[in-house]
Amino acid sequence: MKRAFMFLLLSFMILGMAGAVFAETAPDPTGAKTLAENAQAPVDYVWVLVCGFLVMFMQAGFAMVETGFCRAKNATNLMAKNGIDFIVGSLGFFVIGYTLLKGTDVGGFIGVGPLFLAGNQYDVGKYLDFFWQLVFCATAATIVSGAVAERLKFSSYLIYSVIISMLVYPIYGHWVWGGGWLSKLPFGLGHLDFAGSGVVHTIGGMFGLAGAIVLGPRFGKFTKEGKPNAIPGHSITLAALGVFILWFGWFGFNPGSTFNAHHLRISVIAVNTLLAASAGGFAALIVVLLKTKIYDVGMMFNGVLAGLVAVTAPCAWVEAWAAVVIGLIAGVLVIVSIYTLEGMKVDDPVGAVSVHGVNGMWGLISVGIFADGTYGNYLAEAPFVKGLLYGGGAGQLIAQVIGAVVAGLWAFVCGYILFKIMDAIIGVRVSPQEEIGGLDVIEHGGSAYPDFYTQNK
Repeated sequence: MKRAFMFLLLSFMILGMAGAVFAETAPDPTGAKTLAENAQAPVDYVWVLVCGFLVMFMQAGFAMVETGFCRAKNATNLMAKNGIDFIVGSLGFFVIGYTLLKGTDVGGFIGVGPLFLAGNQYDVGKYLDFFWQLVFCATAATIVSGAVAERLKFSSYLIYSVIISMLVYPIYGHWVWGGGWLSKLPFGLGHLDFAGSGVVHTIGGMFGLAGAIVLGPRFGKFTKEGKPNAIPGHSITLAALGVFILWFGWFGFNPGSTFNAHHLRISVIAVNTLLAASAGGFAALIVVLLKTKIYDVGMMFNGVLAGLVAVTAPCAWVEAWAAVVIGLIAGVLVIVSIYTLEGMKVDDPVGAVSVHGVNGMWGLISVGIFADGTYGNYLAEAPFVKGLLYGGGAGQLIAQVIGAVVAGLWAFVCGYILFKIMDAIIGVRVSPQEEIGGLDVIEHGGSAYPDFYTQNK
């Protein structure tokens, strides 16, 4: 352990020294230089910060969705996990994650620069970007808690939260948003992801899939014959509240990704976000109705989230009708994926893999199909992004497919390796007695509902 710590510390020092070499600009910690160069900067700063506050509030949405879809005996545990991933994730991202993501590119693989937001990162612009990237990182991290709910040790989740925030999310994020190799693919304009269908949602969803596989299903989820049993959540009310909070927060997530209040395209992005979510919810409701003859509210809300995830990558580059189509397909995909994973005996209590992992990849691919050529890459005003249906050829679609595959593989492989290592060293799953009794009392000393607590519910 001591040697591992020293190796990690030495690595940080090397990255920090390398960053000093690559530093190109003097910092502006007061903002005076930035304001002198751009009198409109305050408007953009306020816009990005307010949108970032909305994204941060999505953490509450995830906590409500996951808790509502799971049993009362694990409510405190899920609240704790949705809190600790933001807490330790923020610190890990501060130490080195942001540098790996947005530092000076080295070989297309990682960024280098000062650690701890020091040196040339002590700048109002860098701090603004750090905050924005941090809330996105936290979103990716918290997605996993739903896929591994009701059986993962809190200690294992704490370790996981540090690793994904310090290394896994920032490295892939650099490949797409930091000038890394995916953004420079020789197809179309390189791999594009406007607001994070891949960088955030595919990473979180596929990492969660790895965790769910390593953990195995909850007790009682499958019969001896392998048929899935429904394990109802304890509060559809909380789950619905969570979805509405997330839907609201997404209007910061997507429009805020312009990083510029003067891009009036924000109105198009907001409408596309709304329509895709509605289409996803409608499609999921109808598909399940046709299968079960029941208007399944939980599946409907998962369809809403699937539509939101799918439109996150293309939201700035498509027309309204395309957003509806993207959402409709997402609503179908999430239901097909949930049933498929159950058939493979993968237990995902809240549908996180299907909502975020599967539809994150669909969102990436949709850019290469539906981008209409009326808005540029967020890194530059031109050239405009154009997909297959608008005469852009197959180049952009190829870049999108490559990025989707890489995101899925990167997250799944990293997740599988991490969970396997933790399982070998400390064990990742609580004991059968703890799982049956509930994680709240054993791991946190009390129930979320002490006056209404029933051990087996």
